[in-house]
Amino acid sequence: MKSTLIIGGARSGKSRLSQEMALKAGGDVLFVATAEAGDDEMRQRIEKHRKVRPSGWKTLETTTHIGNQISKNIGPARTVVIDCITLLVSNIFQQHGEKADTARLEKAVMAEIDGLLDCIDRTDAHFIIVTNEVGLGLVPADKSSRLYRDLLGKVNQRLAAHADEVYLMAAGIPLTIKGKVI
Repeated sequence: MKSTLIIGGARSGKSRLSQEMALKAGGDVLFVATAEAGDDEMRQRIEKHRKVRPSGWKTLETTTHIGNQISKNIGPARTVVIDCITLLVSNIFQQHGEKADTARLEKAVMAEIDGLLDCIDRTDAHFIIVTNEVGLGLVPADKSSRLYRDLLGKVNQRLAAHADEVYLMAAGIPLTIKGKVI
């Protein structure tokens, strides 16, 4: 098995499940954190996440180009946890700015995901990927938010198609979408 996708809403238990799966797999783990501490509240969230990770795991903090960064830093890891794709796509949006050309932004996001999928295919490790489902709520009021939702939806579809297993988290309970029932 090469990859597992865990998708769900905010605070649905996605990160917890990803860590439980990595612990159950045993062996060395590379934890890839995509969050950027832009304010005090986000710094506190990041610190809280750091504290709950096992101390023996190697952590790679990177905001973009994760496929290349994982390839360079994987070392002996047999499991790679990526938490999360939602912030990765947000990071690309921030790099391109508010007035970014839609086609150029989509190309940058899809190139990032192509790089990740290529890394998954070339790497002898199991990938556990966390992302948010953002398409179940209201239609966002502004163009930039709609574009973000739409691009993240496309990214999630690509990752789900590529994954061996897909779990939807709801209220802390994993629902099997694709693959074995847990």
